[in-house]
Amino acid sequence: MSQLEIDAIVFDVLGTLVDEPTGIGDGIRELDLSLDEPGIERLVSLWQQHVGREQRRVLDGARPYATSDALDLEAARLVADAVGADDPTAVAALARSARRLPPWPDSLAGLARLAERFPVLGLSNASRTALLELDAHAGLRWHQALSAEDARTYKPDPAVYRLAVTVAARPPERLLMVAAHAWDLRGAQALGLRTAYVARPVGDPPAPADRFDLHAEGLADLAGQLCPDHGR
Repeated sequence: MSQLEIDAIVFDVLGTLVDEPTGIGDGIRELDLSLDEPGIERLVSLWQQHVGREQRRVLDGARPYATSDALDLEAARLVADAVGADDPTAVAALARSARRLPPWPDSLAGLARLAERFPVLGLSNASRTALLELDAHAGLRWHQALSAEDARTYKPDPAVYRLAVTVAARPPERLLMVAAHAWDLRGAQALGLRTAYVARPVGDPPAPADRFDLHAEGLADLAGQLCPDHGR
């Protein structure tokens, strides 16, 4: 049973609640039906490496802020170039696959259970428009969803986590940040938020030195720790 005293839960979205590699892989498969699974995995990695690198460049001040939509389109062009596709319509459709990501099997029920007891916010590096479509496609239901676009930067910049603190109107230590990425939790921790790591196949596991408040095998486990006496 958790002893945390929290007033609201803040969820990362990409990777934590939705399966990003599978959704992007489905879009790549539609672009080139001849690709085998190892080929698709390599192209998904190419996509994600580009987005991650460009987000870091924004954080480092090496490029002006660009929305996740712009970065996804850049990544889609790289993938299309790699398979020899040059149809702009197909490239644009591929870029939109980053908004069609399936939820993990426990995401919807776990989110709903936690939302019965706590205000629940999404906090994503996805743009406002992308987040709207992501939520609709995956069936995610929030009390409020927040985009890093409003801070014109990306997590783990403190300004992004501050969006949730401002909206919740609670001290940071009364908010619980939930993510499958240790780097994300470190960023929230630096601003004073409490932290919960949720294991996912595509996450960033904690390092030996990390000290997060909770560790969960999934959302059902997390809900059990936070709502032990609450009905399933």
